[in-house]
Amino acid sequence: MSALRPRLVAASALAVAYVALTMAIAAGMFDSLDKQVQQGMSSLWSESLHPVFQAIAELGGLELTSLLMLALAIFLLRRGFGADAWVVLVFVAAQVFEVLYKANLHHLGPPRTVAHADGPSITDLVSGSGPLANSFPSGHMVRAVIAYGLIAFVIQRLAPWPLARTLAVPIATVLIVLLAFDRLYLDVHWESDVLGGVLLGAIGLLAGTIWLDRPLAGEN
Repeated sequence: MSALRPRLVAASALAVAYVALTMAIAAGMFDSLDKQVQQGMSSLWSESLHPVFQAIAELGGLELTSLLMLALAIFLLRRGFGADAWVVLVFVAAQVFEVLYKANLHHLGPPRTVAHADGPSITDLVSGSGPLANSFPSGHMVRAVIAYGLIAFVIQRLAPWPLARTLAVPIATVLIVLLAFDRLYLDVHWESDVLGGVLLGAIGLLAGTIWLDRPLAGEN
């Protein structure tokens, strides 16, 4: 258990940071910075790249990340790690937490006059209006950090190929960073939304790795 203590401390610290960020956003402390970042990203806009970034958005979409988590659970079950497959509940719990936040924290995303069409997703059906129109935290970032982070973690532990174990974390990191840029480039989220999504996703990821590395009965 002592080996997991640093991760427990890190998860606790991230939780404190997430709560502090939430309070700062509720107080309007990020409004000015959010708009400055949005204006800076708007200056980079190129219509010809729009389809590319819509495709990138699918990396954090509910559909793809859910399929990846299902595939991870099936893989763990087939490898004989039945209890470990329950790690996908971290992904589900984070989604529930995200929805609760969006339903209760008034924080609208960038106006439609500046936002560009996002990648298609069934989440569009509930996020266009009503309480879930709030944008904190970014669900794409929550899902991406947990899904790609857990997959990379499992690959590092179980992949038979050294190259796959070596590249797992760097590739996951690149995908997450690319998706964070995508959220800002399409002007569908403020930078505070992206930061909140990364923090919440990181908390879920750490919780998942703690479960996967939990001490088993009979271990010293």
